[in-house]
Amino acid sequence: MMIGLHGILPFVLTRSLHSSAIDRLFRSHPVVAILGPRQIGKTTLARMYSATNQTARHFDLENSDDLAMLAEPNLALGRLENLVVIDEIQRRPDLFPALRYLVDRPENKARFLLLGSASPQLLRQSSESLAGRIAYHELTGFSLAEVGAASLPTLWRRGGYPRAFLAENESDSLDWREQFVRTFIERDVPQLGLRLPSPMLRRFWSMTAHYHGQLWNAAEIARSLGVSEPTVRHYLDALCETMVLRRLAPWFENLGKRQVKAPKVYVADSGLAHLLLGVRDQDQLDVHPKMGASWEGFLIGQVVERLGVPWDDCTFWRTQQGAELDLLVTRGSTRRGFEVKRTTAPEISKSMRIALHDLSLDSLDVIHAGPHTFPLGERVRAVAATRILDDIAPL
Repeated sequence: MMIGLHGILPFVLTRSLHSSAIDRLFRSHPVVAILGPRQIGKTTLARMYSATNQTARHFDLENSDDLAMLAEPNLALGRLENLVVIDEIQRRPDLFPALRYLVDRPENKARFLLLGSASPQLLRQSSESLAGRIAYHELTGFSLAEVGAASLPTLWRRGGYPRAFLAENESDSLDWREQFVRTFIERDVPQLGLRLPSPMLRRFWSMTAHYHGQLWNAAEIARSLGVSEPTVRHYLDALCETMVLRRLAPWFENLGKRQVKAPKVYVADSGLAHLLLGVRDQDQLDVHPKMGASWEGFLIGQVVERLGVPWDDCTFWRTQQGAELDLLVTRGSTRRGFEVKRTTAPEISKSMRIALHDLSLDSLDVIHAGPHTFPLGERVRAVAATRILDDIAPL
């Protein structure tokens, strides 16, 4: 699919990395669910994935005709072979038991691709009904691997939602993001079965943007909002489960040091973070007090995407004495550390040396705003943000 920015057609966005991930999951599971917030591109990805399959059958549960066809799912789906796409699956979670019956039949030849906005109810019911039969793939916004390093400033500023990133100008991008936030709070959250007051949820989301990249302090936010700590935790859980916030857990190990045990919280999309912070353009972003935190959150997301690991494998580390590491990724016995700095001349800090030693890191990459990648010391490199794709190997 050829898509242009500002009327130009400089690259092709096929989302091939996500298509390849779906292929891998289908090799071991008859059902794959693509999860992600509204407008992230789930339907477009499914169309791309099924484009070469002329026998693929699509059902959109926001379409009344398709909804009526699935009133008797065993009859409607039982005769189908090859790829079956069911969009907006969260509208009919009662389909999961029927899918279990269908895929367990010896004669089954169908693969089911389910698209849905994540919600606690959807995940619980799908995992209970299709345990061992379903795999999940989280669809994120555009990444550097898809848009290219030259588009990094735009991707950081506007975020990865397709319509926000590809808007003709900054004003159109901001308008789309504002409408998204409003629609998400007023329509999508209730449809996902979450009973949360819209004005308070908007205030909470905006306040969380000001805590972007900081340690989570439920008591402080609760006092500011005039609600209880359990209420604030409920809001956080809801926005994390619907994938518009990210919770980065702390790494804890018995090192003989007092370590921070509170998580960090990030707005998942940098463009939405900037909207909630009132940042309208690059000039405002460059002087905003949260600019460094925004840069950190954006690049942590790009590194995780590049490594190809789930967020559950990612942590940060901080001690009460001040030593810290922005991102720690553990896979088996391998430990890779990452620091993010909004500088063009990174250096090894005392905190980095402590992290290298205390965490027994195999490597430490310092992601920076300069143009080059170069060694800083033993097991430590400075990696240019624009060279993440070239210089950071997937796990």
